[in-house]
Amino acid sequence: MADNLTIKWGFIGCGEVTEKKSGPAFSQIEGSCVVAVMGRKVDKTRAYAERHHIPRWYTDPQLLVDDPEVNAIYIATPPSTHATFAIMAMKAGKPVYVEKPMASNYEDCCRINRISEQTGVPCFVAYYRRYLPYFQKVKELVASGAVGNVINVQIRFAVPPRDLDYNSSNLPWRVQPDIAGGGYFYDLAPHQIDLLQEMFGPITQAEGFTANRGGLYESEDTVSACFRFADGLPGSGSWCFVSHDSAREDRIEIIGDKGHLAFSVFTYQPIVLQTQEGRQEIVIENPPCVQRPLIQLIVEHLQGKAICTCDCVSATGVNWVVDRILGKF
Repeated sequence: MADNLTIKWGFIGCGEVTEKKSGPAFSQIEGSCVVAVMGRKVDKTRAYAERHHIPRWYTDPQLLVDDPEVNAIYIATPPSTHATFAIMAMKAGKPVYVEKPMASNYEDCCRINRISEQTGVPCFVAYYRRYLPYFQKVKELVASGAVGNVINVQIRFAVPPRDLDYNSSNLPWRVQPDIAGGGYFYDLAPHQIDLLQEMFGPITQAEGFTANRGGLYESEDTVSACFRFADGLPGSGSWCFVSHDSAREDRIEIIGDKGHLAFSVFTYQPIVLQTQEGRQEIVIENPPCVQRPLIQLIVEHLQGKAICTCDCVSATGVNWVVDRILGKF
C-alpha cells in the first residue's frame, strides 16, 4: 500500500472489546478511519454505527468485505469465526487485524497462515500487550540483565467465578469450547504466553493437566502446565477460574541468578524487581486505549512506513502451546 493511503477499516463484530480497548484508536490515528461495521443484530449494529459516526453498517460479513471503500478488515468476533472471516478478507485482497486468540485451534491458525502466504495479504493479531509501555519495561529489564541469567519462569493466575458463570441456561461464549476453543484459559492465557515468547523465544515443549473443579460449565476451569523454551529455559503455570476471592492472583515471576522480577498481565500492578540491592517497585502507565500502539504500527506497516511483526505467523505458536496444554494433540 502507498505511504499516503488512508487505511479505511471495516469492523466485523461490534462487541465490548471495540468500545474502549480497540475501536477508538482506529479513528484517532492519522491516516486511519472506520467506514463500515458489521454485526449480527440489526438494532445493535445500527446503534453502534450511529454512536461512533460510522457511515455504513451491515449484517452480512460478505457485504462488508466487498464494500469498495473498505481496504482493511478488523475481526472482533468470537474465535471460532476468526479463520472464516480472515480468509474471506485475505482472498478479497484486504489486510486483516484479528482479535486474540488468533483462532479457536492450532489447525485454523495454520489455515490462515497458508492463505496469507498464498495471497501475499498480511494478517495481524491483537497481542497488543507486546507494545504497551508496562510490558516494554519488563522486557527491557530482562534484556538488560537486571535479574542476571534467567533460570525459571512461573505464571500464577486465580480469579473467582463471574456472576454470569452461574447462569447455566445462558453461559458466556468464553466458556463454550465450540466457540472459544476452551474455557477462560483459552481466552486469557494466550496473552501471558505471547508475552513470554516475545521475551524468551518460542516454547517448543508443553504439557498440561486440566480439570473442572467448580462444575459451573463443561469446559476446564483449572489448569496446571509445564513448558520449555527453545534454549532450554523451563517454565510452569497454574490457572484457576473458580477460586475463592482471597486467592485472587495475577502474577508472572521471572527468576534469575541475580534476582527476580514480578509483574501482572491484566491488572498492571507495579513491577517488582528484587536484587541484592533491595526491592524496587516500578510504576508504568499505559495509554487509555490499550490497543492504540499496535494499531498505529499496523497502519504504518500498511502505508509502507514501518514493519509490524505481530502477525499470524508469530501468533500461531501461542495456539500451539495452548492446544498442547489442553491435550488437543
